[in-house]
Amino acid sequence: MADPSTSPPIIMEAKPLHPLHQIAETPTHKLLLKQWLKEEELILGRIALKETQIDSVRNEITMLYIFFFVFHSIALVLLFNASSRDPVANKLACHRSWIPSLCSILFSLGIIWAVRYKTDVEVHLEKLLEREKEDGKLMAKCVEELKKKGVEFDLLKEVDALRRAKSLRVETKAVRKWSARDFVTLFFFAMSCLVLAITRVILCD
Repeated sequence: MADPSTSPPIIMEAKPLHPLHQIAETPTHKLLLKQWLKEEELILGRIALKETQIDSVRNEITMLYIFFFVFHSIALVLLFNASSRDPVANKLACHRSWIPSLCSILFSLGIIWAVRYKTDVEVHLEKLLEREKEDGKLMAKCVEELKKKGVEFDLLKEVDALRRAKSLRVETKAVRKWSARDFVTLFFFAMSCLVLAITRVILCD
């Protein structure tokens, strides 16, 4: 029977710590993780803010559309009622038709400019939103890598790669001859010309 005292010793291998435990025990990795998690929350907050601003701008553009059609509809109705009540004064009204026509042109130009401006603001906010989303994806990827690798996460290498990814990011812009706002401008211009023609017909026919 073998003597237990002469049996080979049992070697206990230390179980490697989980990457999160490794991070908790390493001050530099722990601080970096906290900073990145905070930055990730800030990016999510900026994304939510940009989305709210875009919705607000789109609502303002919709209101401009409504103002355009409501104004011209009311103006045409008033001109029609005024011309039908006093047919004798139609000749005088025809000579003065440039007054409502000028008002219509000025209002239409103002609405077109406002729509173009608001559309530019919307496009700018959409670009900022896209950039924030890219930053969020990049930051989430770095946080995931840090949590997965633990102390094996090379701070200098990974942080430098993050900075290069942000600095060398190139925005790809599709070359388009026509955009949606160009069609909107043409549509409002055509509607303005139609309103001028209807105004002339109402006052001079």
